[in-house]
Amino acid sequence: MSGPALGTKPAAAAAGQLSRRQLLGAVGAAGVAAVLPPAVRRVRAAEDLDTAGGSKPRHRWVFVFDLRRCDGCGDCIGGCQKMHFLPESQEWIKVYEYTDATGGDYFMPVLCQLCDNAPCVHVCPVKATYHTDDGLVVIDQDICIGCRMCMAACPYGVRTFNWEAPPNVPEFLHSSTPEYRIPQVKGTVGKCDACVHELREGGLPGCIKACSMDAIYVGDLVEDAATNGRETVVLSQFLRDNDAFRLKEEAGTETRVYYIAGHGQDLDY
Repeated sequence: MSGPALGTKPAAAAAGQLSRRQLLGAVGAAGVAAVLPPAVRRVRAAEDLDTAGGSKPRHRWVFVFDLRRCDGCGDCIGGCQKMHFLPESQEWIKVYEYTDATGGDYFMPVLCQLCDNAPCVHVCPVKATYHTDDGLVVIDQDICIGCRMCMAACPYGVRTFNWEAPPNVPEFLHSSTPEYRIPQVKGTVGKCDACVHELREGGLPGCIKACSMDAIYVGDLVEDAATNGRETVVLSQFLRDNDAFRLKEEAGTETRVYYIAGHGQDLDY
C-alpha cells in the first residue's frame, strides 16, 4: 500500500533491558537511509517526552515501531481486527510501503498516534472524542453523530467510518465503554483504542500479539519501560539510542507513537 509522501532522516541499536514481568507489573498491573518526516526532534530522556506538564498521570502509553523488523505482512492488522471484531474491510492500522533514498523498499504501520494535542478532540462538536486519564484518545459512539469532522482533522488518516452494520458478535462479548466498544456502532467513527482494556490488566494489544517479527513495542512514559512481548527495554534509552522519530512533527500534535528506521544496526538475529 502506498502512503502519503514523507521527508528524510535516519536512525541506531539496542538498549538496556528489564524483564517483561517487571514492565507488565509496573505498567499494567493496575491496569538503510530512509525517507522520513522533515521535522524530527531527537529524543533525549524520559522527561524530554513529557509534554503534558503538571502532575504525572498514572500511565502515559506509547507505541514504538521498529521498522528494521517490519516485513509488511499485515498480521498486525489482522490481530487488531480480531481483537475488536472488525470486518476485513475496516483497518485501524494501515501498513504503507515506501521507497528509501537508496531505492530500497520499507514498510511503515500507522495507527492512532495518541496525540497529546489532538486535532480530532478539538473539532468534535459534541465532545464524543476525548482524552482518557492515561492520555489515550477515545470515541464515545453513544454520543458520536457521525459528522466526520474528526476524520477530516486527523493529519494521519487513521480514523474509519462505520458505514455498515458490524459483524454479529455474541452478546456476552459486547462492551459499551468508549475504551473498548464491541461491536462498533453503524453511523459513527472508529479507530485504534490501543487495546487499553488489555494494557490496564497487564496484557498486550492485539497488534503486538499478532506480530511475528516482534517489531511493535508498547510502553509507558511514566514507568520509562516498553515491551514487544519478548523483550523489555528502558524506553527513553531505546528511543535515544535508536534515533527514534515521530510522524509529522511540524503538525504540533505531540504524538506518542515513535518509529525507528535504523542505519544498519545488528538485531541479534
